Amino acid sequence: MPDDLAPGQLLARGVCRHLLGHDFVSVVELVPAPGLRVDVMALGPKGEVWIVECKSSRVDFTSDRKWQGYLEWCDRFFWAVDADFPTELLPDDTGLIIADAYDAEIVRMAPEAKLPPARRKAMVHKFARHAALRLQAFRDPRPRGLLGGPEPDPGEEEE
Repeated sequence: MPDDLAPGQLLARGVCRHLLGHDFVSVVELVPAPGLRVDVMALGPKGEVWIVECKSSRVDFTSDRKWQGYLEWCDRFFWAVDADFPTELLPDDTGLIIADAYDAEIVRMAPEAKLPPARRKAMVHKFARHAALRLQAFRDPRPRGLLGGPEPDPGEEEE
């Protein structure tokens, strides 16, 4: 990955590496619903859906007005911050991950709020399509829609 990644992207990289050690696969910048884009969505070995929001500063956290909208799209919700972040700002009823660009540690497990079966099925489908589109773009970087290339999902923001 390039060295010029933004601080939140570096946190996301460390989070994804750590979650893989727990047998969770991850995607970044997934759109669960129009107007929302999560930093990291992770899918566990039993179909668990976790969302991790990466915050690189106090201002980054205090300016986020959408995070509560993410709760209905996952079984567990976490914040990922670096070791210098003032964690007392984060709600106690959410998970906490301390991360850097290379790894992370879950320091507070998020409470579980199981997704309804239909919502879980929809999220696993979105996860699979998002991951497949990213892989296809990696293999074939031509612009979407050119020569019959894949179109983005309705409501999904352009990357």
